[in-house]
Amino acid sequence: MLWGCLSAKGPGPLIRVKERMNGAMYREILSDNLLPSARALKMKRGWVFQHDNDPKHTARATKEWLRKKHFKVLEWPSQSPDLNPIENLWRELKVRVAQRQPQNITALEEICMEEWANIPATQADQWEAPPAVMSLRYKAPGPPLPGLSRVSVPSLDASAGRTAVFSNRASSRLNRSPFRIV
Repeated sequence: MLWGCLSAKGPGPLIRVKERMNGAMYREILSDNLLPSARALKMKRGWVFQHDNDPKHTARATKEWLRKKHFKVLEWPSQSPDLNPIENLWRELKVRVAQRQPQNITALEEICMEEWANIPATQADQWEAPPAVMSLRYKAPGPPLPGLSRVSVPSLDASAGRTAVFSNRASSRLNRSPFRIV
């Protein structure tokens, strides 16, 4: 499993999670990487943290940890479609890794790290939710779709004055059925 983050200024570090992640491990990863990533990405005050509704992310202990650290977290309704822009970055990583055809788990890890480092920050405009998904939220006739009525998809446009760090975990499918990139 991998943990990574991104902002309008580019991707942050990619962290290999070697064990099954639980809430305590997730908080440890955030503790070790979230603020340093925001600093490395030269994030200004007022950035917003986004993660999905995975139980590790919504656990009382995690919410309390984020509150104590004064991190502003984007509210994300339960059972909402995954509009998190980092999903586009994970897809980009999977495509790049699949093209290199790793032959073992060690090569897979090395290639993931290399390819993540090679993804240019200039691709940030491609990491936003696709326009077709956005149109479901803003232009669909009739009542809003269930779960979308409260969703506000943030922009990665740094020039808009709002900059957000988006965080999520990569699919653990990278570790199943060795070397298969899905």
